[in-house]
Amino acid sequence: MPQKIRIIGVPMDLGQSRRGVDMGPSALRVAGLQSRLKQLGHHVEDIGNIPVKQPEEMHYGEKRAKYLNEIAETCRGLAETVERTLGEGFIPLVLGGDHSIAVGSLSGVSSFFRKQSKRVGYIWLDAHGDMNTPDSSPSGNVHGMPMASIIGYGAPELVELGDFKPKVEPRNVALVGVRDLDAKERRLVKESGVHVFTMRDIDERGMREVMTEAIRFATDEAAGFAVSLDMDFVDPADAPGVGTPVRGGVTYREAHLAMEMIADSEAMVSLEIVEINPVIDLHNKTALLGVEMVLSGLGKKIL
Repeated sequence: MPQKIRIIGVPMDLGQSRRGVDMGPSALRVAGLQSRLKQLGHHVEDIGNIPVKQPEEMHYGEKRAKYLNEIAETCRGLAETVERTLGEGFIPLVLGGDHSIAVGSLSGVSSFFRKQSKRVGYIWLDAHGDMNTPDSSPSGNVHGMPMASIIGYGAPELVELGDFKPKVEPRNVALVGVRDLDAKERRLVKESGVHVFTMRDIDERGMREVMTEAIRFATDEAAGFAVSLDMDFVDPADAPGVGTPVRGGVTYREAHLAMEMIADSEAMVSLEIVEINPVIDLHNKTALLGVEMVLSGLGKKIL
């Protein structure tokens, strides 16, 4: 069915040390995102990019959580934009930027439903858990911390964004495609109550069974679920231009199946796509694939 979709760009790379993911929104737009969504029959509007400070403008601040205040400021603005977008009857389609923006996206979604006494689930498609805190992170890069912040662990500037926590109940969170966790991060992942489907789970059980279960957890007593797609979810052979590539990811078809099943559920309330780095990409290959993933998530079918 045709839907109203609002594209929101967040050109931020403050959350990670490798520069370039701030150009991700532009790469997706160049790859024809808006026109191809319209070809599916959707009503699409692109409101451009929200303001983001540049790392050259300032010192990174606290070494254990670099650019934390600036990232929190951007996330506050994003949360307000996402909440307003939902209130106006649009599905937010957020283009990152590094994965730290997820705190802003999910805060906006959660706040919107919270005011209706409803809750949301969350499906996180990523090679990483992103469940570090300033105390556990080996790098101090905030793009490795958003999932922890969303479920209530870590820096107050992110955890308490919007003046409520957690943004989502851990039992309604499904992490899919995980294959690279930091040593100290593993403990929080295991103890937090989120549902984790590693690449071994996908290898052994297949993407169909894994996504069926992930969607079941994300919709349990929830009004719907938000989706956060880090393009390093896909193997670098198909998605080489990402912020933190890790080999052994999902295949091209497995990625499409995951997004197609999300569309079939008719329960997705927002979508973000992050960590595309055109600087290390090949002829915009990763952004072109990213557009395909978005289209599958918003209803494109083979037949």
